[in-house]
Amino acid sequence: MSNNLEQLVLRHLLIDEDYMRKVLPFVKPDYFQGVTRQLFIEIGKFVAKYNKLPTKEAFKIEIDQSDRYNDDQYTAAMEMLPNIFDTTSDKSDKDWLEDTTEKWCQDRAIHNAIMESISIIDGKHQTLTKNALPDLLQKALAVTFDSSVGHDYIENVEERYDFYHEQEERIPFDIEYFNRITKGGLPNKTLNIALAGTGVGKSLFMCHMAGNILSQGRNVLYITMEMAEERIAERIDANLLNIPIDQLENISKPIFKSKVDDIAAKTNGKLIIKEYPTGAANSSHFRALLNELKLKRNFVPEIIFIDYLNICSSARMKAMGGSINSYTYIKAIAEELRGLAVEFNVPVVSATQTTRTGYTSSDPGLEDTSESFGLPATADLMFALISSEELEQQGQIMVKQLKNRYNDPSRFKRFVVGVDRSRMRLFDADNPEEGVVDDSPAFDKSNVSERFKDFKME
Repeated sequence: MSNNLEQLVLRHLLIDEDYMRKVLPFVKPDYFQGVTRQLFIEIGKFVAKYNKLPTKEAFKIEIDQSDRYNDDQYTAAMEMLPNIFDTTSDKSDKDWLEDTTEKWCQDRAIHNAIMESISIIDGKHQTLTKNALPDLLQKALAVTFDSSVGHDYIENVEERYDFYHEQEERIPFDIEYFNRITKGGLPNKTLNIALAGTGVGKSLFMCHMAGNILSQGRNVLYITMEMAEERIAERIDANLLNIPIDQLENISKPIFKSKVDDIAAKTNGKLIIKEYPTGAANSSHFRALLNELKLKRNFVPEIIFIDYLNICSSARMKAMGGSINSYTYIKAIAEELRGLAVEFNVPVVSATQTTRTGYTSSDPGLEDTSESFGLPATADLMFALISSEELEQQGQIMVKQLKNRYNDPSRFKRFVVGVDRSRMRLFDADNPEEGVVDDSPAFDKSNVSERFKDFKME
């Protein structure tokens, strides 16, 4: 059966130019076995050189002049030629043939990935280690024909206009100016980064946001590699229960459970907190976790927090081995996390450290991103959290936009938010300073209010 299908693919690659142009970029030599692999390579070489299909005569001459065949392979190829050039023997439906070819490519890719994985596990692979296994299988499962030929600027004018006016699903903030700069919240398939020095508020920002989004009735996944699961949960307890973090231990167990039960009664969402050792987890681990949560707990997150990016590892870079500079490594991590956001159709929120210079700066910029300028290049939204003695005395944190694909980053370039560190909370603050914010209309929260009208927090 497999041999017949291989010959069917070869035949149409040689006699059907439309099929060849669509399929050839996605088919690999190692999908074929025996002499059909050699014949496929000959087709690819000819098309690459002449940009057209070979005739039967030209193809035979190419085989005759090739030194890639032994006697048995040459005989088998000559015997196969009449069949694969026979235009009368096959009347396959075009759509069926393309679908069948795509399925065959997927099956062959998975089979090859499994065989390569076995070689790696047995220690027989010359270059790859076990760290490469998740990436191998992921690439195999992702094999598909891309049917899109792109956006026609003139012809697709109506679709483009409708796109501009459709309401994109976003996860809103509970802080006005964050909604202003994002046009109402975080869209799916995005990577959003908070830049701050140690102790300024990276984890506080993410814990506050995680608690608020849970309150909206949404599923939240919080991945921590800096603190224990219980410490993250403690911060979210302080936030949602509105109790200073150092007083949580003074609450009796029945009262504590009653307060958490009240929260559970007011939201349909779930919050899962998962801890990994520092530097030990990468996007492949997160992908496996997401699949496990869906399978075992029927849990599908609507947003993912990763605390924090710099202490992740890279699946791609580990598989390559050797010494890798920090720019390449951090950029790879950012690309993998954004890929995760796209694959699971969620926003990913993470954080990064400032450089030593940025830590002491009152006005950090993209150049103060720790270890890699490639991170801002990948992020959709990036902002700095800035603290100073004066701001702390006022109970505030300054927010400075560094990059924004959702809106004009020059609008609301800087603004302040209130902070209650004891309760791990952020809140709207007055922004009276001229030049800190502009006087654009405030974000319309009417849709958010309607959506969560039945949710009440004491």
